[in-house]
This record gives sequence, structure tokens and C-alpha cells, in this order.
Amino acid sequence: MLAISDEVLDEGYRSMFSSLEPDVVVACGDLPDDYLEDVMDGLSVPLVWVPGNHDGGPSCGVPADGRIVRVAGLTIAGLGGSPQYNRGPYQYTEKQMKWRALKLEMKARWSALRGRPVDVLITHSPPRGLGDGDDKAHRGFDSFRRLIAAIRPRFFVHGHIHPCGLRPADIKSGTTTIINAVGYRLLEVDAR
Repeated sequence: MLAISDEVLDEGYRSMFSSLEPDVVVACGDLPDDYLEDVMDGLSVPLVWVPGNHDGGPSCGVPADGRIVRVAGLTIAGLGGSPQYNRGPYQYTEKQMKWRALKLEMKARWSALRGRPVDVLITHSPPRGLGDGDDKAHRGFDSFRRLIAAIRPRFFVHGHIHPCGLRPADIKSGTTTIINAVGYRLLEVDAR
């Protein structure tokens, strides 16, 4: 699985991404539509996405915002947007995101009862205190911590937090690995 978010890579990304040979691309927001179309078409694999705080998502691929989708053998859940900091689109208060997360949790529980537990949870913003920032725009959501504990995905993949050239360390929360996908990350994910 190739996870991408927030930063458009230079022209060399086409050959680099092809050499990675992912089965699916997950996009965690704030990437231009044409870039996502190019990545998806160039790799000839499905794209699953959530919106960031600066975009509404592409016209291609599979939207996962508030949904659970099954793509490339994986069960993927998603929640887009960021904390509210200037009343822009795709920005939520903690209370609003709590309700969105609870709805997604119910869908995830139903999916697990049908034998399809969530493998990957993709969001734009991180969980509060687990790889987030201190400023209002980049704080994570407390409700994501509860969601991780409730549905126990193998991976929680987010964007939004720009590491300024450094690759942040992965973070563990219980059995879930939290990954910042700004730029790109290649993950080995086997369906449960």
C-alpha cells in the first residue's frame, strides 16, 4: 500500500512509485486532483482518499470519508478534515468530529461482525497527542484516540503534519501503528 498526503513530489515520482509496486494508493488529503489522477493512472491501481483541510478530494478514486470501503482485499475506513481554526471547509470542532468518529465506529463494528475488521484507518489529521502539533490548526483529535481503541485497525495513516524534511517515527497505540504519510510511505499490509 502506498500512502500519500499533502506534498506533491517532483517529476521523478512516477518511476519511483512504479518501482514500489503497491496494490492500492491511499491519499490522506491536500493533494491536487491532477496529481492523484496521475499517480492512480501511472500505477494502474485503485486510489482511496479522504479530503484534507484545503481540498474536497479528487474526482477519481474511491472516497472513504465517513465510510468503510473494501479495496484490494483491504478494509479501509476514513475521516477527512482538520481541527477548526478559521471556519474553512473540511474543518471540524472536537464535538463535530466526535460524532463523525462515533458513526464510523458503528460502521466498523458492523463490518467486523461480518468478518471484515478494519485493516487501515485513513484520516487527514492525527490523533491528539500522537504525532500532532501544538498550534490550533495542527492539533489532533481526541476522538481519534477513542476510535483507534474501539476498532483497533492495524494502521492509522494520516497527513497534515509536515515534518520539514524529516521522516517522523511511527507511533504505537495499543496494536495500531500510527503513520504520518506526508510526502509518501510504502506499507506492507496484509488483510485480516
